[in-house]
Amino acid sequence: MNEHGVLAVISGFSGAGKGTLMKALLEKYDNYALSISATTRNPREGEVDGREYFFVTEDRFKEMMEQDALIEYAQYVNHYYGTPKEYVLSQMEQGKDVLLEIEIQGALKVKERFPEAILIFVMPPNAEELKRRLIGRGTESMDVINARLRRAVEEAEGMDSYDYILINDEISSCTEQLHKMIAVQHSRVSNNLAFLSQIREELKNI
Repeated sequence: MNEHGVLAVISGFSGAGKGTLMKALLEKYDNYALSISATTRNPREGEVDGREYFFVTEDRFKEMMEQDALIEYAQYVNHYYGTPKEYVLSQMEQGKDVLLEIEIQGALKVKERFPEAILIFVMPPNAEELKRRLIGRGTESMDVINARLRRAVEEAEGMDSYDYILINDEISSCTEQLHKMIAVQHSRVSNNLAFLSQIREELKNI
């Protein structure tokens, strides 16, 4: 069988628990790799190049754009962020299922370039729970929280572009659901063309 990895794009509202979910998945299973973005911003205290981000200069980032070395990229608050193609493809070639956490616009760009990628949208059980989680962080003012909720209204318009919706209610069961969604992709015909070709040849030679 083809053991090539799957690219799983994870999106969701701020406060939906995407980071916690992916951390749980990485801790429970060893066949996953977290995609690392490139950025032109400076490292924050404790951040390590090649772990949290690949930290590059703006000139180097623009070179990567010109060389088609990024799956997708965007500019936020005077800094560029993007997904290096080489890192993702090398992990997938090693059989790792790559998790890419990204917002909707970036996710749709990835799907255009990698139609076999799986798009999963993580959300809380209801809007009230989303607000409760954002407040429960205790790290942001109500103005920021309300801005995030307004952003969620916009993001909700793009949910039907995704392959799966994942309700993040209880973390352990949600982790298992996410694992199963990605595992199913390994059986899709589009991810097993080389294997199908091999079987056809074997059948002809019997």
